[in-house]
Amino acid sequence: MFWWRRTALRRRVVVNLADKAFTGVLWAKRGPLLVLRDAALLEAGRDPQRVDGDVVIERTRVEFMQVLMSGGG
Repeated sequence: MFWWRRTALRRRVVVNLADKAFTGVLWAKRGPLLVLRDAALLEAGRDPQRVDGDVVIERTRVEFMQVLMSGGG
C-alpha cells in the first residue's frame, strides 16, 4: 500500500484502534510504525485529550485511518 503515503502523509488524520482513536498529523511511517504529531487521544464519552510529544502506533493495531479534509480536526 503505497497510495496512503501520497494521500495522507503530513495531513491530519484519525487513526482508529479497537478501543480508542488518535487524531493528529501523520508525520512519518517508519517500518511497522506510524508517527503522529500534534496529537490528541479520542475515547468514547470523553473530551479529546492533548498528547505531549509524538504518538507512535504499530500499524498492525490500526483498524482503519481517516484522512481529514483541510481545516478538519
